[in-house]
Amino acid sequence: MRTSLLAALIAATMPTSPTATAQEKAREDMHYVGMLATAFNHRTVGELTNETGWGSGGTLIVGGHITDFFHAELRAGGGFKDADIPESDLTLSIDYFASWYLGMHYPITDSADIYGQFGFSYINGEGRLMNAEDSRNAQFRDLEGEFPGSSFSISWVAGLDFEVLDNTYLVFEGGKLFEDTGTNVNTFQFSGGLRYEF
Repeated sequence: MRTSLLAALIAATMPTSPTATAQEKAREDMHYVGMLATAFNHRTVGELTNETGWGSGGTLIVGGHITDFFHAELRAGGGFKDADIPESDLTLSIDYFASWYLGMHYPITDSADIYGQFGFSYINGEGRLMNAEDSRNAQFRDLEGEFPGSSFSISWVAGLDFEVLDNTYLVFEGGKLFEDTGTNVNTFQFSGGLRYEF
C-alpha cells in the first residue's frame, strides 16, 4: 500500500507531465524576428511559351504570436540576383517588396511546427527587354518597364520550423508572392533561414 501511494505521488509531481510541457512551450504574447534567403520563381512568363525564370533575394521578418496557435507578421525584402527568362532577352527584377500576413501554426513534435499564413504584398520591380524589335521577344514586350503592372497582390506561405537552440528556429517555407493580373505572371517564393523568438 505504501509503495503504491509513493508511486502515485511521484507520478503526480513529475515535471514532464503534458500540462507542464504545454506551459513551457507557450508562445502567446511572444515576438520574433527572422532573416531568410529567398528564391523567386517567376512562372507563366510570356503569352505563348509560358517561360520560367529564377531570381534570388532576402527577406526580413518581424512578427508576434497572438495566441499559442495564431500569429501576425510583417515582411520586407528585395532581390539580389535578377531572373533571366529563357528563350528571350528579358530580365525580371524585384527591387523590393513588403508583405503582411495572418497565420496559424501547429506543433507536430516538441521541437517542430508546421504553419500556414495568408495576406497581401506590395511589390516593386522592373522588366528589362533587350532587342525588343526581335520577333522572338514579341510576346515579352508587355513586361518591359514597371514590373509587376499590378503592385498589390494576395500572398500565402506554408512552412516548417525546427527549434535548433533555445527560442531559435530553422525555417523552411514556400508560397506565392504575387500574381500580375496584367500579364498573368505568377511569382512564387521559396525561403530558408533563422527566426528568433523573445
